[in-house]
Amino acid sequence: MPPARQSEFSFRVGKRLAETCSPSAEQVSANGGEFLGRTGTIATPHGEIQTPAFIAVGTKATVKSVLPESMAELGAQALLANAYHLYLQPGPEILDEAGGLGAFMNWPGPTFTDSGGFQVMSLGSGFKKVIDMKTAPPMDQTVSDDAVAAGKERLAHVDNDGVWFKSHLNGDRHRFSPEISMQVQHQIGADIMFAFDELTTLQNSRGYQEESLERTRLWALRCLDEHFRLTSERAGKPYQALFGVIQGAQYEDLRRKACRDLGAMPFDGYGIGGALEKENLGTIVRWCNEELPENRPRHLLGISEPDDIFTAIENGADTFDCVSPTRVARNSAFYTPDGRFNLSGAKYKRDFGPLQDGCDCYACLNYSRAYIHHLFKAKEMLSATLISIHNERFVVKMVDDARLAIESGDFFGFKAETLGRYYS
Repeated sequence: MPPARQSEFSFRVGKRLAETCSPSAEQVSANGGEFLGRTGTIATPHGEIQTPAFIAVGTKATVKSVLPESMAELGAQALLANAYHLYLQPGPEILDEAGGLGAFMNWPGPTFTDSGGFQVMSLGSGFKKVIDMKTAPPMDQTVSDDAVAAGKERLAHVDNDGVWFKSHLNGDRHRFSPEISMQVQHQIGADIMFAFDELTTLQNSRGYQEESLERTRLWALRCLDEHFRLTSERAGKPYQALFGVIQGAQYEDLRRKACRDLGAMPFDGYGIGGALEKENLGTIVRWCNEELPENRPRHLLGISEPDDIFTAIENGADTFDCVSPTRVARNSAFYTPDGRFNLSGAKYKRDFGPLQDGCDCYACLNYSRAYIHHLFKAKEMLSATLISIHNERFVVKMVDDARLAIESGDFFGFKAETLGRYYS
């Protein structure tokens, strides 16, 4: 039975997109089904998250180059850290001794940790930051069930009990299982955790996808058992919510089966993950959210492009995360309502305006494009800090405004205006 302390976490649905907004006939046809977007409130022991919400990524207990205080100032509601990286360094026991992830990094608000499954699989197969999500091969083409990046050695080996993998830091051999992942994440102490799952690629065969989906289902049950045990054992700690993770690649029957299977389990919410092509994002998210319980939050793992965000929202995703705002900032790219631009260009050398006219972030209020261009050319770390602050604010505010547009009944107008300008 789930522990009574589960009541410390809750989700309340607010306004539904279908009730407040009136899409055109063309929009309804393009979407291919009912609009499932909604607003809501996720209550955690460290505060509430108003959804839809963008969850900024702080992989190693830090948003790269940005102070936690700056993240709070720009409006971030929650941060997501990575269990795989924190397990390797500094080690989950250190975060436990520090009072948990939030206390360790001086972040007072809600926190998430993923299970480590993505990094085990992606780094272990040599794909590093991005799993191979290229176009799926034709049905008659031979595919490998041991997908490895070209020229790379497989560093992760999956069996029904868990995964053996080598550290990308020093080559040491480690073991993750559902139980170990739960133990690590409980020690890290985030408000929301994800169950350990197996991530496949689009290069894996249908047969392997089915096998993997069943493995993930069984791992989900084991995660729940260990989560409940640890919750009771660590009664003095704040309650940590556990989200099940939906896999199934681009197969409708497998996605729906995964949602029905895990939706019947006592998870606090759900993460939608796995391999998919960008053009199928909305369809797959909708398949999942047509099946998942309406009274539990859904988190879409790993998106931040404006068109993807709007697609996710209108198909029922409540929260989503991505490293992109800070990753592109380190290469001098900054977001504006008129698109993404690269500040390293010579035209910015004497441009004394802000990164974005009208932006209320600290970087735009205090620094010019010319100054940040100089910092980047001089290889000064402050350039990444200032652009990261702006990029995170841009995405956070866009999602906040989308939430307000659902509530006011103008979501589709706001979407058309925002995307029309951004991609023009």
